[in-house]
Amino acid sequence: VQLQACGGGLVQAAGSLRLSCAASERTFSLYTVGWFRQAPGKEREIVAAIRWNTDSLYYEDSVKGRFTISRDNAKNTVYLQMNSLKPEDTAVYYCAAVRQGPWSSIPIVPGQYDYWGQGTLVTVSS
Repeated sequence: VQLQACGGGLVQAAGSLRLSCAASERTFSLYTVGWFRQAPGKEREIVAAIRWNTDSLYYEDSVKGRFTISRDNAKNTVYLQMNSLKPEDTAVYYCAAVRQGPWSSIPIVPGQYDYWGQGTLVTVSS
């Protein structure tokens, strides 16, 4: 599975960006997808995730109410809508995917994902 993340850029605080993660896999609808971010000097952390059948979502506490994850399986694409951006959201954002069975919980640790996109830089200025 090849993942292509895009949509990053430079935005002022309180602004918005929408990241996209496009997959090459025809069965992408069977994959749980997570968005992670990594700021300089920090570990990679989960931001949001969406289960393959969209019945479960996960948001990291600091982005709840500001970020929304969604997917369009017809387009093999997962989105991360980021509103009310803050300077502390500045990081390289990665999408990742893992194929799961029907009873698996949403993975929130990087090591639980099998496929990764190349990352897209989000810079939020104050």
